[in-house]
Amino acid sequence: MKAVSVNVNDLKWSGAAEYPTGTEEKVLSVGGSIAPRTIMLKLPPGWKMDSHSHRFTELHYVLEGQVESQGQKYPAGTFRVIPKQVEHGPFSSEIGALVLVIWCSLADESE
Repeated sequence: MKAVSVNVNDLKWSGAAEYPTGTEEKVLSVGGSIAPRTIMLKLPPGWKMDSHSHRFTELHYVLEGQVESQGQKYPAGTFRVIPKQVEHGPFSSEIGALVLVIWCSLADESE
């Protein structure tokens, strides 16, 4: 298998169907059973999302703006690891944000 490079500046923003109205995404990797998806998520000002969980660990890196969840504020530069099957949220963003989101299976996770 060859290495793959993606310049996110070459990708167009599209509506993020699994997220609240106004949320946009750039899909970097659709993945498979081990690393199902990697996206850049653009949250508009005033964005809100309910609590939820996933069957994979979710990684968040806030690139721009700020995201709020459970009384905490996560500004640009914040990296979070949310273990699989852990309820997280609700989420909001007063000013909007750009977040890199990666779902994965960590080596020490047991199924």
